[in-house]
Amino acid sequence: MFQLFRTPIHREGYLFAAIFGVIALLLGWVSPILGWIGFVLTCWCLYFFRNPERVTPTREGLVISPADGIVQLITKVTPPKEMGLGSEKRIRISIFMDVFNVHVNRIPIDGVIRTIYYHKGKFLNASLEKSSEHNERQLFVVETNKKQKIGFVQIAGLIARRIRCDIKEGQSVKAGERFGLIRFGSRVDVFLPKGAEPLVIEGQKTVAGETVLADLISKEGARQGKVR
Repeated sequence: MFQLFRTPIHREGYLFAAIFGVIALLLGWVSPILGWIGFVLTCWCLYFFRNPERVTPTREGLVISPADGIVQLITKVTPPKEMGLGSEKRIRISIFMDVFNVHVNRIPIDGVIRTIYYHKGKFLNASLEKSSEHNERQLFVVETNKKQKIGFVQIAGLIARRIRCDIKEGQSVKAGERFGLIRFGSRVDVFLPKGAEPLVIEGQKTVAGETVLADLISKEGARQGKVR
């Protein structure tokens, strides 16, 4: 509990915490038990919007995880046409965030934001494969100084109803920088350039701004893993 109050909170979280706090007070006047439930929910709200510092690897060519969560799926698919990445299939790494993960998202690699596209859609469970096509989502393309383009997508989920974006097209960005968040439980997809292999495996936990998803310079093949 004390660690929670030492962790920075995303500015959007203060409004929600205030709303939860007022509701907790009102419930407390009705019933002490309800008041305690409201207090717990207020603490959970602060926990959800926590915004901790991260130590980001800064070597050129590293693709860093934009989200905390679980690598749910690694597959080859054609990128959404709105990204302008062509029709050739690319490796897509899908990271699922539950309501207990940090939901502040981070830039995966140094470069310039070339594309931002918002698609209004449904709110299916973000863990479903079809959510990448049907759900509400925000698409991005970042171009490195080597002219390599990486796509990443914020996908709203069954509970998530709000995608926040704090960057704009033409903006220079650094790996690990915060660029937005999704409330409350969602998914982030990363489309790697041709020839890049994933350095994570399905089922692996990722830490936004720290976990290396791929290395555009290394010739290492895709990694394998076992549950132990």
